[in-house]
Amino acid sequence: MKSINVLLMICVIAGSAIAQHDTQKMEKEPMKAVAVVFPAKDKTVKGMITFTQTEKGVKVVAHLEGLTPGKHGFHVHEFGDCSAPDLTSAGGHFNPTQVAHGAPTDHTRHSGDLGNIVADEKGMAMLEWVDPMMQLSGPNSIIGRAVIVHAKEDDLKTQPTGNAGPREACGVIGIAK
Repeated sequence: MKSINVLLMICVIAGSAIAQHDTQKMEKEPMKAVAVVFPAKDKTVKGMITFTQTEKGVKVVAHLEGLTPGKHGFHVHEFGDCSAPDLTSAGGHFNPTQVAHGAPTDHTRHSGDLGNIVADEKGMAMLEWVDPMMQLSGPNSIIGRAVIVHAKEDDLKTQPTGNAGPREACGVIGIAK
């Protein structure tokens, strides 16, 4: 009986240590996130965007296709919900500090303001940018929010959206391996 109690106690201690180890692994800050971008109803824009934590901020790498040639507003929005046909379920720009909309290089801007992505004559767009304001962890994390590609150019000044027009595509930002 005594050996069974000792064995049971060892199992409880080992189980507790394993649970604590798993909790510590889950609490580790994410280093990478991804959004697979799908078109709005009757649109053709699609692609993938990765977000990687670096010492200087979050590196954003976007590859999109199906756009009309030219500039398109590109933002992180407040909700990770792309269910509405016009993608309005993603809400407004992610703006946890309640400041004015601006360019990605402005000191004062929404955390989700990524400016514009430029499509070539074939409708392909690529962007690589390190955003010093964006975060993958903490209260201002972009994880679980949505990235939106707009039909028109963001003028980088009109409040609160940059006058970028309808939403062409949406992808929810999730933790990546």
